[in-house]
Amino acid sequence: MNLKKWNSNVVVLIVSGLVVGCSACGDEEAGSDTIRAEVVSSYAELAEVNYRESVDAAKALNHKLKDLIQRPSNDSLNEAKQAWLAAREPYLQTEVFRFYEGPIDNEVDGPEGLLNAWPMDEHFLDYTVDEPEAGLINDLRFEITAENIVSENENGGEKNIATGFHAIEFLLWGQDNVDGEGAGERPYTDYVVGEGGTANNQDRRAKYLELIGDLLVLHLEQVHAQWKEDGKYRTEFVSAAPDSSIEKILTGMIVLAGFETGGERLQAALDSGDKEDEHSCFSDNTHRDMIQDVQGISNVYHGTYTTQLGESWIGKGLQEVVLAVDPDLAAKLELQIKESLQSANALQIPFENEIKPGNEAGNARVQDLISRLRITEKTLERLFEKMGFSVPAPE
Repeated sequence: MNLKKWNSNVVVLIVSGLVVGCSACGDEEAGSDTIRAEVVSSYAELAEVNYRESVDAAKALNHKLKDLIQRPSNDSLNEAKQAWLAAREPYLQTEVFRFYEGPIDNEVDGPEGLLNAWPMDEHFLDYTVDEPEAGLINDLRFEITAENIVSENENGGEKNIATGFHAIEFLLWGQDNVDGEGAGERPYTDYVVGEGGTANNQDRRAKYLELIGDLLVLHLEQVHAQWKEDGKYRTEFVSAAPDSSIEKILTGMIVLAGFETGGERLQAALDSGDKEDEHSCFSDNTHRDMIQDVQGISNVYHGTYTTQLGESWIGKGLQEVVLAVDPDLAAKLELQIKESLQSANALQIPFENEIKPGNEAGNARVQDLISRLRITEKTLERLFEKMGFSVPAPE
């Protein structure tokens, strides 16, 4: 499948001018339009449910960030860290709704690069052990406003990350300077102004953290609004010809499984063996990133979602369309997604040790997940082609 990288963090399929549909297929082979329309409608509802929980978790995180800023202590810092980890769980499952010019990553106003851009150059944002005066926070010429922060994101380089989950992660954990011995250990005193404070510009650091917490909520609310029942994008998505929307559903699953998770996040890190290339390197949460990305694919295939409180949402998954098109292919996907999820759960903590050169067992676990995701990608591509969808070469 042909891919086009149109910015540093978003990869999309070239979908303009697609020849879609399956008008030449009989109902027995392709499944009924009714089933496909129901699956499309259910997918849109799933997106709304998933993004809603992500917004709620981001708001809870933002509340804990403000607590840390107002009352810095070991307890408030640890509570903010736990809230960050909790907020990652639903957000990562939403990544399956990417890669087809939807609300999260369209070229006009998609905020994905402001939410989850990585990897990041720590020096761009704040001090490091080798550069104690580095970063926007310590540059007194930089006025800390929401508008300025957004304008600085990826300014001058794709690793110049100014906002989003990983900027917050760095401001909570700090650098992970000890190989294989746990996450970063930024002291809460980095937010204490006056006596007892560490590093410089604690007040600017606090203001910066507060603003990017607000921006995280704002950008997630922007996407969630489009998937609400009366949202503009959802209305268009469910009213379009079912096959055109199913094509988008498949596109998100294919690119997330193979190119993004299997390639950008896993293969690149395994090839380099460098913890700087892992997805959540400051918090050592990369293993959860991998698990929840695969879980997102499973959610769409099965039409199910489980909230962090254990509540279940059940709809109609893509599986129902695949069963009508090719039962054998449906069975293969069922097994492959299950095995990919098992492989992701088999990763050991911390992920930086799994990719370390010489760790044969850890490297093998990572490679096993890559291989299973690539197999899943290829099976989804066969379904894509079997349904009559085609991707023209880029111009």
